[in-house]
Amino acid sequence: MKTGIHPDYHMIRVQMTDGSSYETRSTWGKEGDLMTLEIDPLAHPAWTGGRGSMLDTGGQVARFNKRFGGGLTLRK
Repeated sequence: MKTGIHPDYHMIRVQMTDGSSYETRSTWGKEGDLMTLEIDPLAHPAWTGGRGSMLDTGGQVARFNKRFGGGLTLRK
């Protein structure tokens, strides 16, 4: 590897929204810094299975369904 071109890789502490924390290696911040998360796997709907609603502004879904028949077919 070339010297002097790679970022510093060091230990930091990550604090989740519920207050729990863990240590990991990262290029973020400096050695020993604390990264506090605003969104994490314990709270975000993408990981917890929360239901989101699709907002169709401008009729894009209807236009897609009209053009392609409302269903997708997968080809092998």
